[in-house]
Amino acid sequence: MPGATQLRPSLEGERFRVAVIGGGINGVAIARECARAGARTLLIEQHDFAAGTTSRSTRIIHGGLRYLEHAELGLVRESLRERERLLRERPHLVRPLRFLLALQPGWRRNALAIRAGLWLYRRMAGRAWNGTRSADLRDFEQQLDHDTRWSVFEYEDAQCEFPERLVAEWLVEAAAAGAVIRNHAEALEIGTRRGRVQAVRVRDRLSGQEWRVHTDWAINATGPWADRLREASGLKSAAPMIGGVRGSHIVLPRLSGAPESAIYTEALDGRPIFLIPWNQQLLVGTTEVPDSGDPGGTQPSPGEIEYLLASVRRVLPGLAPTSSDIQYAFSGVRPLPYAPGASASAVTRRHLLRDHSEEGAAGMLSLIGGKLTTAAKVGREVARQIGLTVPEPAAVVIVPAAEIANALDQQTREIASIARVAPDCARAVSDWFGPRAADVARLAAADERMRVPVCWHSEHIIAEAVYAAQHEHAVSLADLLLRRVPVALGACWSDECTRTAAVRIGAALGWEKHTVQAELEVFQQERASFLQKPAVTPVRISQEPVSPS
Repeated sequence: MPGATQLRPSLEGERFRVAVIGGGINGVAIARECARAGARTLLIEQHDFAAGTTSRSTRIIHGGLRYLEHAELGLVRESLRERERLLRERPHLVRPLRFLLALQPGWRRNALAIRAGLWLYRRMAGRAWNGTRSADLRDFEQQLDHDTRWSVFEYEDAQCEFPERLVAEWLVEAAAAGAVIRNHAEALEIGTRRGRVQAVRVRDRLSGQEWRVHTDWAINATGPWADRLREASGLKSAAPMIGGVRGSHIVLPRLSGAPESAIYTEALDGRPIFLIPWNQQLLVGTTEVPDSGDPGGTQPSPGEIEYLLASVRRVLPGLAPTSSDIQYAFSGVRPLPYAPGASASAVTRRHLLRDHSEEGAAGMLSLIGGKLTTAAKVGREVARQIGLTVPEPAAVVIVPAAEIANALDQQTREIASIARVAPDCARAVSDWFGPRAADVARLAAADERMRVPVCWHSEHIIAEAVYAAQHEHAVSLADLLLRRVPVALGACWSDECTRTAAVRIGAALGWEKHTVQAELEVFQQERASFLQKPAVTPVRISQEPVSPS
């Protein structure tokens, strides 16, 4: 890594109670709970934290309305409880989001079943619903094709626009509890002796060095890479653990006339699909395509992109976006349980823990599945399974939205005063750093250069990047701009923004000129690999289902 000016000490020969391998939201949640419970914990990630499936999600925190169809009531109840907990504990990152559920007659879900499902969903969530139709719903109904009778309903879930920031906060908390944290460190194999986990061999990608640590427990939380780690460790299995399913998204500009609420509807083949206001853009997804290739190199296919565009044109016929309107597209691989012959939509979204004792690796657990909403619960469950004492979190108390808004407004005023920045800038810092925004503000107050925006049109400032490098384990420019201070996901990001940000951040972190240039080039490669700009294709108007494969 060009920006890694100081190599990290080797961990050769050190002993840990638990080694967590995989730094997505689930792996970080597991490491946080284990460290809080007093176990010496190592967390390693081959690339950067939240750089895999976590950053390629639809970014909603939901109870799983669609899981009701498969009678997974326990999963829905669990997800709703965790949704409410995140809304209470992380109000700067997780916020309520109103959804419009739009259905055509003759499609898979009829209106009566939907009304019953929504009633049960609200009942299980414990949230009141006044039943009043919003102005947004009425405006949306006016835009629908009047030759088709649509049924439109409203309900509420939540959104985490930047799960990368949630992961960063949990990283800080894990480190504060004593966890040793290493990104850009690849687990090469889990070593066993006499049928039990003994060690993990790791390659530090910053230095190229390899080291071996001793551990009592090894948690394989690598998501779609889980089978690869199992195979690299010499464990035999009759079938894969993971049945990888690619989910692709497109990001469009905020279309004039599109509702402010999120839309949950059925695509042309009857699959559920979301159109979600996100980051001043419109996020559309997702597809479900079997994918057994390299999870790090997955990309949306032209068929998937047209499938998503056709679905948008169907529900918003007056807007008719084309491929030329797409800001970028991205894909991730969901680590669903291997279920040959089953459709992806029918495979459970409940996470599973695989104990490898019978394969000669007692002390190794593999996490299969998992999602943003229930990651904290996964962390508690794994910690308990390895014998740690983890208390139940406090009962969920629903805090009125007005009270949350007042608290955030008060914090914004305090940040503006400490950092000596404009209110919009202070709000941007508060939104992404929450209770640690004051630490960022003090950095900004100490040096005028820290108050400079990351790029010309951003409200986020250099102090945020410096704080992330000092406290949130960001190593590279890509770590900073795609995940810790993810301004490079914005609608107006350009090559000029990249150059400006690289120079300003490099100066604040003491990078030499050649390092800044190298970081800039690596960042551009990573962003282009992650966020694809699709080729412009002719508009295809069809009423037939479009296959996403």
